[in-house]
Amino acid sequence: MTTKKDTNPKDAVGCKKVSWTVLPFVVLGEVALAIFEGARKYGKFNWRKKGVRASIYIDAVIGRHLAAWWEGEDIDKESGVSHLSKAIAGLMILRDAQIRGMMTDDRPPGTRDFVRIQNRAASAIIDRHPVAEEPVTHADADSILYF
Repeated sequence: MTTKKDTNPKDAVGCKKVSWTVLPFVVLGEVALAIFEGARKYGKFNWRKKGVRASIYIDAVIGRHLAAWWEGEDIDKESGVSHLSKAIAGLMILRDAQIRGMMTDDRPPGTRDFVRIQNRAASAIIDRHPVAEEPVTHADADSILYF
């Protein structure tokens, strides 16, 4: 935690502002690399002028980068950048576009309270099966490619 240094009056003001030093800069650098790749391909800050469609970015973040990472592929073969960093980059662009009013919101109509309802159902399953079997992980089995 940042505390005030008695000999520096700026500390009294500075310690009450957003702290950028809480960010892991190695990850921020990878995210910058992912966005840099997009800037080279599509133009720097292109989304601020042309806008984005939410579904396209969610498809990229979840359907490509997070799914690939979850299935054991750490690095995006096209860019050489971590799939996790590519996913973060996509979310940053999506949020920036939303903040600026440049996001086309094509999300489906929402389902009220679905997370709370599903969590309650998960809790009931845990109550019925309090001891979970050990999971099978990538360390336990060979990967299988179906196509």
